[in-house]
Amino acid sequence: MSSQSLTRVDFDAAAARIRGKVRRTPSLEAVALKSDPAPGGRLLLKLENLQPTGSFKVRGATNTVMSLSEEEKARGLITASGGNHGLGVAFGARMSGCPAVIYLPESTPKAKAEKLKAWGAEVIVHGAVWDDANEAALARAETEGLTYIHPFADPRVVSGQGTIALEMLEDNPEIDTLVVAIGGGGLIAGVATAAKLLKPDIRVIGVEPTGAPTHHAARAAGHLVTLDKIETAAGTLAPRTSAELNFGLISENVDELVLVSDPDMKAAAEWLWAEAGIAAELSGAAALAAIQSGAAAVETGSNVGVIVCGAGTDGLG
Repeated sequence: MSSQSLTRVDFDAAAARIRGKVRRTPSLEAVALKSDPAPGGRLLLKLENLQPTGSFKVRGATNTVMSLSEEEKARGLITASGGNHGLGVAFGARMSGCPAVIYLPESTPKAKAEKLKAWGAEVIVHGAVWDDANEAALARAETEGLTYIHPFADPRVVSGQGTIALEMLEDNPEIDTLVVAIGGGGLIAGVATAAKLLKPDIRVIGVEPTGAPTHHAARAAGHLVTLDKIETAAGTLAPRTSAELNFGLISENVDELVLVSDPDMKAAAEWLWAEAGIAAELSGAAALAAIQSGAAAVETGSNVGVIVCGAGTDGLG
């Protein structure tokens, strides 16, 4: 899919649709207390961990749910998730008064499963990784006629996630570099596409775990690939494959893809907590980890926007 298929109108419409339903999160300037993760540059942290569900995923899920017909909502919603997208769908379902079924892989933290149940969702744990859970969710959606919401391969989801870039560049138009974690690719596809529409010369860097280099491998191959295995504790950044929509948008709009290790993410999560009082899960700290580890270079005098995409404590244990 060409980025021309998503325009400024799509992102502005998503922003209007979710306004007042999700939070416009702050961008916090990272002023180091003991150590500076970006020497010579200015670092701005977009705190998506402060969303009501704990992650940016509520944006795309809410935009999608609010775009559904009454008939589609009445049939009930279903998705598969590492946890965060499921929480977004459960949030949107509760707001719309419709039921939601969320399939999770076995790697999902128990706390997220319990939080989903608290939002009123039916929770099914199936398979080792997201791809397994998604296959089961698709089968049930077809059997029972439920409305399936994909966590990343849906233009409505991508447009919702892209509203983050609109806010960041409105609040800090001087940002010249964006560093964004990648799982399935919905977040970075939306953020990168929206950012390039607003500021074509902005640099966008995507960050994946070394144990789940889904998009890194796809870019090297020139087409989608399916990883043989996943070896990272950052479960929300760990699909074995992506989708053509995301691959196309990322190919067009993301300048560089880098990899970080689980220890890198843990160190970044510990820095966020110790230096800024921010509790980020491993995936939420991935973008900062790329800067701290040197995987993503920060040029002197640059203004770097980093998305802290999810809350949690798995990086602090």
